[in-house]
Parts: sequence; structure tokens; C-alpha cells
Amino acid sequence: MTKVSIIIPFYNCSYIDQAIQSALNQTYQDIEIIVVNDGSSKFNEKITPYLDQILYIEKENGGTASALNLGIKNATGEYFAWLSSDDIFLPHKISKQLEFMQQTNSYISYTNYALINERSNIVHASAGVHFPYKVDFLQNLRKGCNINGCTVMMRMEVFSAIGFFNEELRFTQDYDFWLRAVQHYEFSYLNEQLVHYRVHTQMGTKKFEGMINKEIKELNQKYESKLYK
Repeated sequence: MTKVSIIIPFYNCSYIDQAIQSALNQTYQDIEIIVVNDGSSKFNEKITPYLDQILYIEKENGGTASALNLGIKNATGEYFAWLSSDDIFLPHKISKQLEFMQQTNSYISYTNYALINERSNIVHASAGVHFPYKVDFLQNLRKGCNINGCTVMMRMEVFSAIGFFNEELRFTQDYDFWLRAVQHYEFSYLNEQLVHYRVHTQMGTKKFEGMINKEIKELNQKYESKLYK
């Protein structure tokens, strides 16, 4: 079988146990779950019951990109999947997406997803954005990040080709990576809701909206000449 490495960055998130459990609940068996504690001072005890079922790495706080990169460097799978500590993979997420990628010979894919609230209730069943034509995909990507990172699966060799997540970016390391990757790879889209993305008051996109928008603007300027000639 083909091994898939699920990387879960963790920092002071009360939902971490739900994220880990959703990774363990995958119907696809050949997976490894790597939880990277990015200097967290809260909720660490929620990881303890799972220590014999995961690879657990602790590091000083350095941001999501640094946690993802450390997880990737310790991974042994052929494919990468990213699960945020406040989100949930549905049980067939890995099996369906891997099958889709193998059938389409894709290097990178992303999927549809649903929004959930603090109580894990679905508040929006279909939140994904898909563009059937690449020109539309690129034009939308130019405005901002239309790809939910936790829906992404890709071959590990992509990191060898274009490098890791940019650790200098505190909030938009995923957007930067997609802007680099799209210069070399097609992004395949699977229109199935395979992830529950949690919307809550403590999420970074709400707490740091101003700084995120500043980073997005800077990235747009950085890559404009490379993507939109």
C-alpha cells in the first residue's frame, strides 16, 4: 500500500483530541500521524491518551510553517496531508482522495469541505470553491487563498522540487506555497466534503485578519509577474 503522512501542527488548541481522533478513524490503514507541538502551553494533556498511536514531536514556538516543515522532515509517507488541530477529517478522507489522485495521476489535489462551529455542528455544508478552467483558478488565486490547506493532499516529492513552507510567513505560509506550486503543477479538485473546517472565535483568521491581509497583499505583489503575464 501507499503510505500517507498526516501532519497535525498544534499550539494551544482545545480541539486537538478531536483532530487526532479523526485521523485515527481513517478507513485507509497505511497512514502515520505526526503531531508537532509548536511550544504549546495549554491543552497538552489532551494529546497524552494518543501517544502510543502517533509520532509526537515537541519544539519551541516558531509558527505553523515551522511545525509543518518539521513534521514533513520526519515523515516516511509518499503522500502528505495537513490537518489543523481544530479541524476534522471525515473517515473516508484519505482513502477517497488518494484513489482520486492515483486515478488522475495528480501531484496536488484539494477537495470541498463543510464548515462547523464550536460544538462540531455543520453550519455550511459546501464551502469549497472550484474553478473548472485554470485561467479562472489563477485569477481567483491572485485575489486570495481559495484553497483550504486541510483539504490538500500531495506527493512528498513536491517538497523536494519546490521547497518547504516559508517559515518567515506567520499566517499565509499555505497561500505562498500554492502560489509557488501552481507554477509547476496542476491542482486537481475532488468535489466531495471530506473535511470539517471549524469556525470559532479563537481561530487565527479571525484574530489576526489585519496581518493576514497585509501578508496576502505582499505575496500578490511578489508573484504577480511570475503568474499573471
